[in-house]
Amino acid sequence: MKNVLILGANGEIARIVEQRLLGEQSDVHLTLFLRQKSRLANLADNSRVTLIDGNMTDYQAVKAAMHGQDIVYIAAVDHTPDNVITRNVIKASREQGVQRIIESSLLGLYNEVPGEYGRWNYQMVKSGLPAAIHADELLAQSGIAYTTLRFPWLNDRDEIKYQLTHRNEPYVGVSGSRQSMADVIVKIIADPTFLANDSVGIADAATQGETRPVY
Repeated sequence: MKNVLILGANGEIARIVEQRLLGEQSDVHLTLFLRQKSRLANLADNSRVTLIDGNMTDYQAVKAAMHGQDIVYIAAVDHTPDNVITRNVIKASREQGVQRIIESSLLGLYNEVPGEYGRWNYQMVKSGLPAAIHADELLAQSGIAYTTLRFPWLNDRDEIKYQLTHRNEPYVGVSGSRQSMADVIVKIIADPTFLANDSVGIADAATQGETRPVY
């Protein structure tokens, strides 16, 4: 059995990931960590799910949840002071022997978004960029296999349609569906070598050239 911990498990993308894993990967056991586990009460009786109340800024809670896990997905962008969430996960991963980390982030970490949209995006996200950039740097320096996922501006379209770009490549597209973001995470969990030690942009290439998010 492959043990997967999702921190921030009530997020919209996280919930898509959870449903797909339970439906598609029978060898996965999910530990779902969130502030109020009653929000996922519909999964409480599932034998492949463990629900945990906790806060990602609480190191002891994160460390306890990491016990026996193979993969951890941080389903939130780390904007905390001094990147306490990312630091907690890296430290706990080392102590608990977790070999794979996936973390949500946002586009624009490397000034990689071209044109007018890139300028607009920077104005929208610049206050959160220093923490997001540092979280990515911490993961890259951790010595643990990781993937930073640079999400675009998201929509709820019923589609899986995206193009991946890698570190130091121009970002392609401006928006993408939550289902598309979840698809990348599901693929990494199925094959932890996929996109290992990379910072990956994900967006619908058909939205390239737009100057504002596509909903």
